[in-house]
Amino acid sequence: MASIKDVAAAAGVSVATVSRVLNQHPSVSADARARVLAAVEALGYRPNAVARSLRTDQTRTLGLVISDVLNPYFTELARSVEEEARALGYSVIIGNADERPDLQDHHVRTLLERRIDGLLVSPTDGGSPLMLDAARAGTPMVFVDRWIKGVDVPVVRADGRAAVRDLVAHLHGLGHRRLAIIAGPAATTTGRERVEAFREALAAYGIPLPDAYTGQGDFQAGSGRRVTERLLDLPVPPEVVFAADNLMALGALDAIRARGLRVPDDIALAAFDDIPWFPHTDPPITAIAQPTDELGRAAVRALVDRIEGRPARSVTLPARLVVRRSCGEAAAALDSAVQDSAVRTPAIQDSARGCRCPSSGSRSSSAR
Repeated sequence: MASIKDVAAAAGVSVATVSRVLNQHPSVSADARARVLAAVEALGYRPNAVARSLRTDQTRTLGLVISDVLNPYFTELARSVEEEARALGYSVIIGNADERPDLQDHHVRTLLERRIDGLLVSPTDGGSPLMLDAARAGTPMVFVDRWIKGVDVPVVRADGRAAVRDLVAHLHGLGHRRLAIIAGPAATTTGRERVEAFREALAAYGIPLPDAYTGQGDFQAGSGRRVTERLLDLPVPPEVVFAADNLMALGALDAIRARGLRVPDDIALAAFDDIPWFPHTDPPITAIAQPTDELGRAAVRALVDRIEGRPARSVTLPARLVVRRSCGEAAAALDSAVQDSAVRTPAIQDSARGCRCPSSGSRSSSAR
């Protein structure tokens, strides 16, 4: 492999001149620049990125710490981050926290030691002194999806409150009154926000949320199963289980089927965070979809702005309701109700099933 000295010898210039050409320094003559570039091409020379970073104090590398790589939402988020970063000339190193604060801080510490240029984090909890210290030290950082209060960095996230209101309106229109939630971890902003939004939406219809209908999950499937089993054992079980993320919804579905029950005939199911295979379950699951691809790309742009000295701002994008068949929706009722729908945040039509979200309407015959 050719070295920078080989390029200098072939071009008849000094190593310093080659370095200046490669770093686009304006002090090099046009003739010398042309000879260096010709030698680089002829020899197939590729600059050493690590050595170059020692001179420029930049590695052109971003760190991304996600909460759970097995969660399809975060997998899609990581993909959009990597694609946008590559388009802007950066590489990405990914760390999986597995919803564990200790692993999160391990990855953050390791990435900082590797001299990344900036850090994207979806925090597993709100109490990490390491990230607070990193932010105070001036590390370019952006929170994505979740955030830590008191840490002054841009936040790129989806606002699901309107979509949760739309979901509750949809369920109320179908005739459901006993609604339960499998909540995410209270230590996360998204865990708290989704419960609060659900409670507020129920209150608007005069529907209480009893403690017995609130289950504490951890954004993983096992907790969805455990909470749903408890809900099904209640003397008066709920008519609807709303899981605050997709993996907990899949766990809930497992628990329902293990009892020999059917969705939505025996109990309805809805989820926050749509995933690609929800349209293919039986029945397809009604869910709240976040604009995951846009969130990942916006987060990278905000971080690169910080790295390159431009102002960076927080970004909030709306989530939307996707109506399918897991809550007792009947095709005829949906077709008639869509004509006078007045939902604030439009629901997505499921292309696989042709279902639309009603803003009102009678409960289907299959709903309890």
